[in-house]
Amino acid sequence: MIAWLCETCGTQYAPSEHTPERCVICTDERQYVGWRGQRWTTMAALASGHAVRMEQDDGLLGIGLSPSFAINQRAIVVPARGARILWECTSLVTPQAVAQIQQGGAIDAIAISHPHFYSAMVEWSDALGGVPILLHEADADWIMRPSPKIQLWSGDEHVLAPGLTLLRCGGHFPGSTALHWNDANRPAGALLPGDAMQVRQDRSGVSFLYSYPNMIPMHPRDIAHMRSLLTGRALADVYGFTWNRNIIGNGRAAVDRSFDRYLEAIAA
Repeated sequence: MIAWLCETCGTQYAPSEHTPERCVICTDERQYVGWRGQRWTTMAALASGHAVRMEQDDGLLGIGLSPSFAINQRAIVVPARGARILWECTSLVTPQAVAQIQQGGAIDAIAISHPHFYSAMVEWSDALGGVPILLHEADADWIMRPSPKIQLWSGDEHVLAPGLTLLRCGGHFPGSTALHWNDANRPAGALLPGDAMQVRQDRSGVSFLYSYPNMIPMHPRDIAHMRSLLTGRALADVYGFTWNRNIIGNGRAAVDRSFDRYLEAIAA
C-alpha cells in the first residue's frame, strides 16, 4: 500500500494499492490538473530527486523543497512563548529535517492554512512524535488522508497559546486560516496568512483571490470579514506563502492599503 502524492499540488492520499482515479484538490476550480495530465509520485521517489530545503526566512526557520515541487509553499517554525508550532506542511519528510527542526525544541502542534498546503501533514505529524494537526472544520471534506491526529476547530478564532491565534479568514476556502502571533517573542505582531491573502511580488502589500492559479477574484464580503478579524491586532510583519514573500515592518499600513486598493478595483 502506497500513500500517493499528487505531482501538481503535492497532496498525499490515504495508502492504497493503486493510484487514485483523480486528485480531488486539483480538479476543483481553485486549482488545476497539470498540463501533462494527472500524475502521481511517492515519498521515496520524491526523496530521490529532491531535498528538504531549510534556511532562515526573515528570522524564522523555513522548510521547503529543493528543487521546487508542486505549489512550492514553505512551512515555518513559529517559536512562540507558549508553544512551538509548525505552520503549513510540505510533501517531503526526512529524518534529517526532523532532527534539525527539533534541535530548537519539540513541536507542539501543526497548523495549516488551507487544503492546498495539507500535503504530507500526517507524515509530518508522525515524524514529529504524533503531534496534533489543527484544521478548520469547514475544510474537512478536503482531507485526503484521514488520521486521528487531525483535530478540527470551529468558529472564527482558536487560541493555540497566549498570543498565538488561528483566524478563520475564509475567501480562498471556507476555512482558510491565518495565524496571528503577538506575544513576548513577537511584541510587534506578525501574521502568517497562507493564501487568505498573498504578499505581492513587490512586497509592498497583499492581494486576494478565490483562485490564484485561475485568477478568480475574492468576494467583497470575504474581504470585509477578514478585515474585521484583523482590526485592532498588532501587525508589523506578514509572512507570505513561499520564500522571501514577506513584508517586514509596516505590515499594518500595507495590509490596510491593500484592503482599500482591492475593494476600489472591484467596485461596480
